Amino acid sequence: MSAAIEMRPSDLFAKVDELAPLIQEHALAAEQQRRLSPIVAEALRDAGFYRLFRPRALGGLELDPVTAYRLVEALARIDSAAGWNVAISNAIEVWGAWFSEPVAREIFGAPEAAMAGGWNPPRRAVPVEGGYRLSGRTTFNSNCHNATWFTGLAQVFDGDALRVDAAGHPVTLVTFVPAREARIIENWETLGLGGTGSHDIEIDDVFVPSERAVPLAPLENPSKAYAGPLYRIAVFASVACNAVSALGIAQAAIDDLVALGRKVPSYTTRSLRDRSVVQLQLARAEGKLSAARAFFHTTYDEAWKIALAGRSLEMAERARCQLASSHAVLAAAEAVDLVHAAVGATGIRNEHRFQKHFRDAHVVTQHAFVSATRLEAVGQVMLGLEPDWSFFAFS
Repeated sequence: MSAAIEMRPSDLFAKVDELAPLIQEHALAAEQQRRLSPIVAEALRDAGFYRLFRPRALGGLELDPVTAYRLVEALARIDSAAGWNVAISNAIEVWGAWFSEPVAREIFGAPEAAMAGGWNPPRRAVPVEGGYRLSGRTTFNSNCHNATWFTGLAQVFDGDALRVDAAGHPVTLVTFVPAREARIIENWETLGLGGTGSHDIEIDDVFVPSERAVPLAPLENPSKAYAGPLYRIAVFASVACNAVSALGIAQAAIDDLVALGRKVPSYTTRSLRDRSVVQLQLARAEGKLSAARAFFHTTYDEAWKIALAGRSLEMAERARCQLASSHAVLAAAEAVDLVHAAVGATGIRNEHRFQKHFRDAHVVTQHAFVSATRLEAVGQVMLGLEPDWSFFAFS
């Protein structure tokens, strides 16, 4: 049995501070090389940051969500790639609850285990004795160079025919494949979040045993390792991982503006901090970010209390979690925009981080799980309509 990490939240935040110089040292190289530095990834792994949401029975921390999200935010405040990769690996950790305990132990039980994976487009799963032959290429596999396992969705085919259920929906599986059985396609060339290494992953006719390919469906009977309250929040503990880095990115932008305050812009005689428009923009950015952060953490604190009380989230509560997550991302980008406008031409120069904050924040707004599009489904729930966001069906 894997030994659980004995570490208090205060120890983890101290570890973030301890790792900050190392993360900062390698941040530019991560951006240029389109992947998180192996040195940083190893340090994060050794400190336990890839195990925030892993069950204690499998050697993880099994933290409450608010503590975990504040840790991710602190990492993203130092470097977006470090925060994002930790968040995504932990988002995948939650899905271990859908598997039997022996399989979850195989995937997540090793201390060095780290996750990556993309769920779109679904791969092709062809039934064979004992499992499936899996083929296909998925996008947005953050942390892929540092991962030991890749997850992905797969649709079942009988010959050339797509298998469908009684309602006519494709039969879809959640799968896990060892990283050594997949190929990384080095194509992560994007506006922002360059250091996250979110390259494509290709799997070519790989055998996946049936126990590592479970139906994509609401969680019903988790194994004993996943009986804790965290896993009653289920999918929405995972969804929020895609949002929280944006808060850290926006806070870093505000920090950098404050630090720049003594600069005197060209053709003027007053420093930035003495200009009323900068004072206004800074205060608006701080207020917008602080409000979004408070809403986000309050919402997940309430979800945690519901889970501690022994029940899963109801539809309205899931919708509120989605709202808090998407709103955090959108508000963070708006805060970064305010900062970017305040710093003038400094915001377009590569030797300053303002251009990176701007790019990173706006890339996060495009993530399918937390984009503005998800707010439409929240409004549908509020109006008593059937939501078109399929994850709302997950308890």
